[in-house]
Amino acid sequence: MPQLSGWTGLILLLVILLLFAAPKLPQLAKSLGQSMTIFKKEVKAGKDAEAAEREQTAEGTDAATDGPDSATSK
Repeated sequence: MPQLSGWTGLILLLVILLLFAAPKLPQLAKSLGQSMTIFKKEVKAGKDAEAAEREQTAEGTDAATDGPDSATSK
């Protein structure tokens, strides 16, 4: 019995997947697209939250250095 190489096994697996899972592929693609959209929104929200936190930290640092005892004023 000949051994299957990596590519041959991969192609065989793909053919079997297409034969038995073909009716479910549209649902799978739709689900994957929705998941990617949600993931992108969450990543963007996380970046926005980090930026807002950095701004607040920077403003808090400015307020602490520009207090009543500070020699400079804005």
